[in-house]
Amino acid sequence: MKRMAVIGLDCADPDLIEEFLPDLPALGELIRSGTFSRLRSVDPPITVPAWMCMMTGKDPGELGVYGFRNRMDHSYEGLGVASSARFSAPAVWDVLGRRGLRSILLGIPGTYPPKPVRGLLVSGPLTPSTDADYTYPASLKGKIARWVGDYMPDVRDFRTEDKAWLIKQVHSMTERRFALARKLISQGTWDFFAMVEMGPDRIHHGLWAHHDPAHPKHDPQSPFRDALREYYRLLDEKLAELLSDLPGGTQVLVVSDHGAQRMEGGIGINEWLIEQGYLALKEYPKKPTRMGELIRRNLVDWSRTVAWGEGGYYGRVFLNVQGREPQGIVPPERYEEVRAELAEHLAVIPDEAGRPIGTRVFRPEELYRKVQGIPPDLIVYFGDLRWRSIGTVGWGRIHFHENDIGPDDANHAPHGIFIAYPRLDERKERSILEVKDLVLSVMGDE
Repeated sequence: MKRMAVIGLDCADPDLIEEFLPDLPALGELIRSGTFSRLRSVDPPITVPAWMCMMTGKDPGELGVYGFRNRMDHSYEGLGVASSARFSAPAVWDVLGRRGLRSILLGIPGTYPPKPVRGLLVSGPLTPSTDADYTYPASLKGKIARWVGDYMPDVRDFRTEDKAWLIKQVHSMTERRFALARKLISQGTWDFFAMVEMGPDRIHHGLWAHHDPAHPKHDPQSPFRDALREYYRLLDEKLAELLSDLPGGTQVLVVSDHGAQRMEGGIGINEWLIEQGYLALKEYPKKPTRMGELIRRNLVDWSRTVAWGEGGYYGRVFLNVQGREPQGIVPPERYEEVRAELAEHLAVIPDEAGRPIGTRVFRPEELYRKVQGIPPDLIVYFGDLRWRSIGTVGWGRIHFHENDIGPDDANHAPHGIFIAYPRLDERKERSILEVKDLVLSVMGDE
């Protein structure tokens, strides 16, 4: 039986890794002596549920989790955060635990609140604070405070104009997480170790424009133009320290859940639905307001609303269907016709100059092996994920070059990284859904 360590770097992009490789000796050595592939994420390529898709081998439809927030029922009000309770499929550590093998799990998105495991668990970035019960066993929490002080599950306010503060916070979070990782793997014997570092994602969203000359907001004189490269140098140093602590013969995987790319703008999905006559309000807000707030304030005229949307790195559209939603108006027999019409129109929304942006629109059943829970009726990649979905209403326009919920330079890209050392079979591309079975196979599948 082979020991396995999976080191997750949220949002680490294969092209960026290759660009920075001369400054990354630890990653460079893993790549030269091992295997380097692009890792195709799930759709949508979002932290939640992508990491749990990796760890369970199930796609978002099979899990019934389509993002950080999901419809809990067919009411208009209910979007719930995807806690660990939403993930019922057995993860790789559950399978290993049934074999009597011990796991150490650190910072994996989708693990808060913590469930019992055979081993140790420190929950992921949706942990509200370290005041919460975020470890299994509960006694581990006190030890973490002694080992690393104020542990940081995430950088909460990473959408900020204070870039110097953000850089300091991300560096501090990464240093503490890797210090904790090294401490955890020294706590007795273990068979499987998995961690996820959120730092790459937070630094990409906060500072991509300062790095990328093609970004519409790029300033070549920015004092933060080397911030991404400097962060990756730190990450590589911490990775080297962790690798040196791993027992000899450990199979190492360094993986990411998705990549990154510049964000060129945003499309106001609900503003567009209003403009096109699909969404009706009783009263248009005087200032930008989230869709959920408009619903809570009873400002949506459901008797005249065909569809509404949600913002985020990708767009979601929900139809108001008779017999499904409380005040649905779309007859079930016209559902496919209306959905096809919406998809066709969404796909050709141009930029403000009238140029096509290359939007892709999907039906859930086209993407997933099985569709569970309550999926969006349409999943929208504005500009093939170079434009985000702006969900708030009250702007009086549909085109944006600022994020409506705070400064954000980057969107997600469909390919992450897969690095294996010692070398595994060479492939240019792998699927995130293959990782669980690969781990079990390498460790000695029964």
